[in-house]
Amino acid sequence: MAVLPAVVEELLSEMAAVVHGSARIPDEHLLSMKFIFGSSAIQALDLVDRQSVTLISSPSGRRAYQVLGSSGKTYTCLASCHYCPCPAFAFSVVRKSESLLCKHLLAVYLSQVTGTCQQLSVSDKQLTDILLTGEEQAA
Repeated sequence: MAVLPAVVEELLSEMAAVVHGSARIPDEHLLSMKFIFGSSAIQALDLVDRQSVTLISSPSGRRAYQVLGSSGKTYTCLASCHYCPCPAFAFSVVRKSESLLCKHLLAVYLSQVTGTCQQLSVSDKQLTDILLTGEEQAA
Protein backbone atom coordinates (compact mmCIF):
# COMPACT_ATOMS: atom_id res chain seq x y z
CA MET A 1 0.00 0.00 0.00
CA ALA A 2 1.29 3.45 -0.90
CA VAL A 3 1.91 5.91 1.89
CA LEU A 4 1.33 9.63 1.72
CA PRO A 5 4.23 11.85 2.75
CA ALA A 6 4.31 12.30 6.55
CA VAL A 7 3.52 16.03 6.32
CA VAL A 8 0.28 15.29 4.45
CA GLU A 9 -0.73 12.48 6.83
CA GLU A 10 -0.06 14.77 9.81
CA LEU A 11 -2.02 17.68 8.32
CA LEU A 12 -5.02 15.46 7.52
CA SER A 13 -5.04 13.85 10.97
CA GLU A 14 -4.74 17.27 12.68
CA MET A 15 -7.61 18.55 10.56
CA ALA A 16 -9.72 15.50 11.43
CA ALA A 17 -9.13 16.08 15.16
CA VAL A 18 -10.03 19.78 14.94
CA VAL A 19 -12.97 19.49 12.53
CA HIS A 20 -14.59 16.51 14.36
CA GLY A 21 -18.22 17.10 13.47
CA SER A 22 -18.18 20.84 12.79
CA ALA A 23 -17.29 20.27 9.10
CA ARG A 24 -15.31 23.53 9.20
CA ILE A 25 -11.60 23.55 8.52
CA PRO A 26 -9.69 26.19 10.53
CA ASP A 27 -7.90 28.94 8.59
CA GLU A 28 -4.41 27.80 9.67
CA HIS A 29 -5.07 24.38 8.13
CA LEU A 30 -6.42 25.98 4.97
CA LEU A 31 -3.21 28.01 4.68
CA SER A 32 -1.11 24.86 5.19
CA MET A 33 -3.08 23.10 2.47
CA LYS A 34 -2.59 26.01 0.09
CA PHE A 35 1.15 25.93 0.82
CA ILE A 36 1.46 22.16 0.29
CA PHE A 37 -0.98 21.65 -2.61
CA GLY A 38 -1.16 25.04 -4.32
CA SER A 39 -4.20 25.66 -6.50
CA SER A 40 -5.28 22.01 -6.15
CA ALA A 41 -6.29 22.78 -2.54
CA ILE A 42 -8.84 25.39 -3.61
CA GLN A 43 -10.16 23.18 -6.40
CA ALA A 44 -10.46 20.21 -4.02
CA LEU A 45 -12.31 22.32 -1.43
CA ASP A 46 -14.70 23.42 -4.17
CA LEU A 47 -15.39 19.75 -5.02
CA VAL A 48 -16.06 19.03 -1.34
CA ASP A 49 -18.35 22.09 -1.05
CA ARG A 50 -20.32 20.86 -4.05
CA GLN A 51 -20.60 17.41 -2.40
CA SER A 52 -18.93 15.81 -5.42
CA VAL A 53 -17.39 12.90 -3.50
CA THR A 54 -19.24 9.59 -3.04
CA LEU A 55 -17.98 6.62 -1.05
CA ILE A 56 -19.08 3.42 -2.73
CA SER A 57 -18.91 0.36 -0.50
CA SER A 58 -19.85 -3.28 -0.96
CA PRO A 59 -20.78 -6.06 1.50
CA SER A 60 -17.28 -7.58 1.21
CA GLY A 61 -15.81 -4.35 2.61
CA ARG A 62 -14.31 -3.10 -0.64
CA ARG A 63 -14.44 0.66 -1.06
CA ALA A 64 -13.91 3.13 -3.85
CA TYR A 65 -14.66 6.82 -4.20
CA GLN A 66 -16.26 8.54 -7.14
CA VAL A 67 -15.52 12.20 -7.63
CA LEU A 68 -17.55 14.29 -10.03
CA GLY A 69 -14.87 16.55 -11.47
CA SER A 70 -15.36 20.18 -12.39
CA SER A 71 -15.47 19.18 -16.07
CA GLY A 72 -18.46 16.91 -15.41
CA LYS A 73 -16.45 13.69 -15.75
CA THR A 74 -16.58 11.16 -12.90
CA TYR A 75 -13.31 9.68 -11.62
CA THR A 76 -13.20 6.47 -9.59
CA CYS A 77 -10.45 6.95 -7.01
CA LEU A 78 -8.85 4.38 -4.74
CA ALA A 79 -7.84 6.08 -1.50
CA SER A 80 -6.23 2.90 -0.13
CA CYS A 81 -3.45 3.13 -2.72
CA HIS A 82 -3.69 6.87 -3.49
CA TYR A 83 -4.79 6.45 -7.12
CA CYS A 84 -6.91 8.57 -9.47
CA PRO A 85 -7.34 7.90 -13.19
CA CYS A 86 -7.36 11.61 -14.13
CA PRO A 87 -4.73 13.04 -16.51
CA ALA A 88 -3.39 15.44 -13.83
CA PHE A 89 -2.59 12.51 -11.53
CA ALA A 90 -0.80 10.61 -14.31
CA PHE A 91 1.18 13.66 -15.43
CA SER A 92 1.82 15.83 -12.35
CA VAL A 93 1.88 13.20 -9.61
CA VAL A 94 3.26 10.05 -11.24
CA ARG A 95 5.25 11.19 -14.24
CA LYS A 96 6.75 14.51 -13.14
CA SER A 97 6.47 14.21 -9.33
CA GLU A 98 5.43 17.89 -9.21
CA SER A 99 2.39 17.30 -7.00
CA LEU A 100 1.58 15.01 -4.08
CA LEU A 101 -2.07 14.49 -5.07
CA CYS A 102 -4.52 15.57 -7.74
CA LYS A 103 -7.55 17.64 -6.73
CA HIS A 104 -9.84 14.59 -6.90
CA LEU A 105 -7.83 12.54 -4.38
CA LEU A 106 -7.37 15.57 -2.15
CA ALA A 107 -11.17 16.08 -2.26
CA VAL A 108 -11.60 12.43 -1.18
CA TYR A 109 -9.34 12.94 1.84
CA LEU A 110 -10.95 16.28 2.73
CA SER A 111 -14.45 14.82 2.50
CA GLN A 112 -13.35 12.04 4.86
CA VAL A 113 -11.97 14.62 7.30
CA THR A 114 -15.08 16.79 7.19
CA GLY A 115 -17.53 13.88 7.08
CA THR A 116 -19.20 15.25 3.96
CA CYS A 117 -18.87 12.16 1.77
CA GLN A 118 -22.00 10.94 0.05
CA GLN A 119 -22.58 7.22 0.79
CA LEU A 120 -23.63 4.54 -1.67
CA SER A 121 -23.88 0.84 -0.86
CA VAL A 122 -23.75 -1.52 -3.82
CA SER A 123 -23.36 -5.25 -4.37
CA ASP A 124 -19.91 -6.74 -4.87
CA LYS A 125 -20.75 -7.30 -8.55
CA GLN A 126 -21.85 -3.67 -8.98
CA LEU A 127 -18.62 -2.40 -7.42
CA THR A 128 -16.60 -4.72 -9.68
CA ASP A 129 -18.48 -3.33 -12.68
CA ILE A 130 -17.80 0.27 -11.52
CA LEU A 131 -14.10 -0.49 -11.14
CA LEU A 132 -13.88 -2.23 -14.51
CA THR A 133 -15.74 0.61 -16.24
CA GLY A 134 -13.32 3.08 -14.67
CA GLU A 135 -10.37 1.06 -15.99
CA GLU A 136 -11.79 1.02 -19.51
CA GLN A 137 -12.30 4.79 -19.42
CA ALA A 138 -8.74 5.34 -18.19
CA ALA A 139 -7.21 3.16 -20.93
